[in-house]
Amino acid sequence: MAIDEARLEAFIDQFAGDFGAALHASTVVIGDKLGLFRTLADLGPTDAAALAARTGCDHRLVQEWLNAQYVAGYCHYSAETEMYWLSPEQAAVLADPSSPAFLVGAMTIAVSTAKDEDKIRGAFTSGQGLGWHEHHHDLFHGTERLFKPGYVGNLVSAWIPALDGVGDKMGHGGSIADLGCGHGASTLLLAEAYPNATITGFDYHQASIDIARKRAAEAGAADRVRFEVASAQDFPGDGYDLVCIFDALHDMGDPLSAARHIRRALAADGTWLLVEPMAGESVEENANPVGRIFYAASTFICTPAAQAQPGGYALGAQVPEAVLAELASEAGFSRFRRATETPFNRVFEVRP
Repeated sequence: MAIDEARLEAFIDQFAGDFGAALHASTVVIGDKLGLFRTLADLGPTDAAALAARTGCDHRLVQEWLNAQYVAGYCHYSAETEMYWLSPEQAAVLADPSSPAFLVGAMTIAVSTAKDEDKIRGAFTSGQGLGWHEHHHDLFHGTERLFKPGYVGNLVSAWIPALDGVGDKMGHGGSIADLGCGHGASTLLLAEAYPNATITGFDYHQASIDIARKRAAEAGAADRVRFEVASAQDFPGDGYDLVCIFDALHDMGDPLSAARHIRRALAADGTWLLVEPMAGESVEENANPVGRIFYAASTFICTPAAQAQPGGYALGAQVPEAVLAELASEAGFSRFRRATETPFNRVFEVRP
C-alpha cells in the first residue's frame, strides 16, 4: 500500500508527543515522591539550587527535572530571573493532596504499569490474567491517591445526595458496606460524613485492609469504621441500607455473583451505589481522551484482574450502561438508573 506522506508525518508527530508524555510520567512520580512539587509550591519563584537544598536532592538533577517540567507545561519559568514556580492551578493538580483536582496518583498508576509489563505480557500468552494483589505496590498507592480527591469532591456532596433518601437515612444511622475498599479512602469519608452509621469496608486484598486500618487509626475513626478481608461475593452481614462499589465491579471475574450477593445482603428498602468509569455504548463512542485512559488501564489492570478470578467474565473498564442494567436485572434488582455523573464516572442507583 502506498504511504501518504502527510498522514505519515502527522502520525509521527502524534507518536512523538505520546513518547514525550510517556517519559514525562516518571518525572512526575519522582517529583511527587521526593516532595519537589510540594516544596516548589511552598517556596514560590525559586531556582534549582534552592529547591535542591530544601529537598535534600542533587542540584544538577533537580535542574534537569525543573527544565523537564517547564517544557512540558508543568511549571512556569522566567529566563530573566532563572526562577521556576507553580501557578495556583498547577499546584492544585500537582502539589495539594487536599485539592479535588489533585491528579498525581494517575502518573503513579501509569508508571506502575510499566513495572508490570513483563507480567502482563505473560497474561497475554497464558490467558490466565493477573490478580490485583500481584501488581507492583505503586498501583495500590497510586489508586488511593488518584481516587481519593474525586471522592472528596463528589461522594458526600453530589453522589449520595443524588440517591433517593439515602443521605437522610445515613444521617440518622443505618449500615453501609463499602466493597473493594482498597486503602479505605471512600470508607473513611463515609464514616466522617455519617458518624451515626455503622460502616464496614471489605476487600479481598489483605495488604490493602492492613493499610486501611492504619488510615482509620490515623484519622481517629477506628471506633466508627471497620475493615475486613472479604470479597464482594462473600462479604458477611445482611440488612445493609447502603452497599457501595466504586470502580471495582468491572474488575471482578463474576460480577453477577457479586450483584446477587449484594441483593441478598441489602435491606428491603436498601440501595446499591454503583460507580463505574465513564463510557458510551460502543467503542466508537469511547474514542476520546477518557476512553483512551480507561482502555489502556483496562488492558493492564482491570481485564487481567477479572481473568485471574473464577466466573468467566472480563467486562473491561468501558462497560456499556445497557450491560450493567441487564446484569442488575438478572441479579434480582428491579430499579436501575444513572443518578449523576462526572467527566470520569457514571453513578448508578440500584434498588431491589
